[in-house]
Amino acid sequence: MRVDRVFAYGATAGLIADAALGDPRRGHPVAGFGRAAARVESLLWRDDRGRGALHTLLCAGGAVGAAALAAHAVRNRPALAVALTAAATWSVVGGTSLGREARAIGGALAAGDLDLAQERLPHLCGRDPHSLDGPQIARAVVESVAENTSDAVVGALVWGAIGGVPGLVGFRAVNTLDAMVGHKSPRHRRYGWASARLDDLAGWPGARLTAALAVVAGGRPSEAVRAWKADAGRHPSPNAGPVEAAFAGALGVRLGGTLAYAGRVEHRPVLNGESGRDVRSTDIERAVRLSRRVGLLALGVCVVGRTAVGHLVAGRKRGRA
Repeated sequence: MRVDRVFAYGATAGLIADAALGDPRRGHPVAGFGRAAARVESLLWRDDRGRGALHTLLCAGGAVGAAALAAHAVRNRPALAVALTAAATWSVVGGTSLGREARAIGGALAAGDLDLAQERLPHLCGRDPHSLDGPQIARAVVESVAENTSDAVVGALVWGAIGGVPGLVGFRAVNTLDAMVGHKSPRHRRYGWASARLDDLAGWPGARLTAALAVVAGGRPSEAVRAWKADAGRHPSPNAGPVEAAFAGALGVRLGGTLAYAGRVEHRPVLNGESGRDVRSTDIERAVRLSRRVGLLALGVCVVGRTAVGHLVAGRKRGRA
């Protein structure tokens, strides 16, 4: 079986498993990787970029190497290759859990239970929940849904289409390392530099595909394109900017503004500020539905793209024969 078909069948099965089961509650491979990466950090940490780069190389490189060995072991067994791709896809994507957490917070806000919404927000993002009121929590949730649609679904599918199981695992490893050490805290400003830059590179194609698909799937294509062009470059993240701006335009809301992370305040530019309105709790469900549509479209785009490349390579091989 050609590798493009292995990816098509395996990735589709993996997304179906994610839709049906969500993330495993125990023994999640990403959580295991996180524990291993934390152990490596405890051994290597210095306030030094070189040590941080070694940490990134060992953790991400080790994950990719293990995935490559597993893929090589089943390369001549199509059924096992598809099963491995499906298992890897299920392990690294998180669209269902993302939607579940967002909806739980939306339900708490709709019921007027601000305390519960504040309690659940850390399950979704790293902001200080106790400094936020209801509309600010709703905005944080919509922003997290937008960004994680790229990080937890589309980006993984893009790299799976490019590199198979090693691509899937490698992208998730890089993204996890960025979440762990790639921020600007005093401990990680230098040590996490390599992880943050590598995540920016790895996330670039998935973020642009996510933004483009939000334009297609959001029902407000002109508004989404306008917000993307006008505001994405003003965001401090090169990848979150296009995604959040496109989602803001597609949903007709304003995103961005003042954020608080564990006592650290950031003042970010407002996205879609000219034509958008404040986020409401009901917009959380709209964002989750848009995220789901974008994920399904991304699967189709990645499968078609990988299949087209497979046909091209097979045709060249026949031409040489």
